[in-house]
Amino acid sequence: MRFRPCIDIHNGQVKQIVGGSLKDEGDFARENFSSGEDASFYAELYRKDGLKGGHVILLNGKDSVYFEQTKEQARKALAAYPGGLQIGGGITAENAGEYLEAGASHVIVTSYVFRDGEIRYENLEKLVQTVGKERLVLDLSCRKQDGAYWIVTDRWQKFTKVRLTEAVLTELAGYCDEFLVHGVDVEGKKNGVEKELVQMLGRWKRIPITYAGGIGSLEELVEFEVLSGGKLDFTIGSALDLFGGSIPYERVREMML
Repeated sequence: MRFRPCIDIHNGQVKQIVGGSLKDEGDFARENFSSGEDASFYAELYRKDGLKGGHVILLNGKDSVYFEQTKEQARKALAAYPGGLQIGGGITAENAGEYLEAGASHVIVTSYVFRDGEIRYENLEKLVQTVGKERLVLDLSCRKQDGAYWIVTDRWQKFTKVRLTEAVLTELAGYCDEFLVHGVDVEGKKNGVEKELVQMLGRWKRIPITYAGGIGSLEELVEFEVLSGGKLDFTIGSALDLFGGSIPYERVREMML
């Protein structure tokens, strides 16, 4: 179990948001925290502390008036910690190479692979051919509906027809190096993880999975370790004191040493 730090960028600023609130229209998001520091500040901190495999996420779409500002912040983070951070947000086979050249260790992809509710294997295979399986992370972030977890896309607003199961994990593992899974319904709310989801992900032990969503205290982090059997990596955003929360970053870092 490893701590994977995060740098979420929205409207050109490092922020923490309530996950399901993000909308392209008006570049709106319900904010938990907006930082006065730029993205390179956090990247340099993670580099100094030896935390690898963190996530830089661009939360603006390419048509946003803020996209270039957000992209510039992301590039600053990658330059500050080359090879130590992954990047996601609008990644395609056409632009993935740009971010890898800028210093990303991996690219994180959702909507390019999941289109019109289905897995677009032609796009997935194109990504593998372009960047290599070893540099690809598939984002399988999901929401619960009718008692099951379904992969969501487009700022986590659209449900796909793909139910997240152990069989789907096994099928997709052949195309990527890792998975990233946000429990979207609890993301940014700091009131507990998606327990059934964490248990299911913890049972599946093929390639690394990072879980995000709902860890709001050190006690909940301990519970997460028990639920997952210690088999999942994790990220903490809004609840971390770096982002205005109450969980001490230094304490989490020390727990992982």
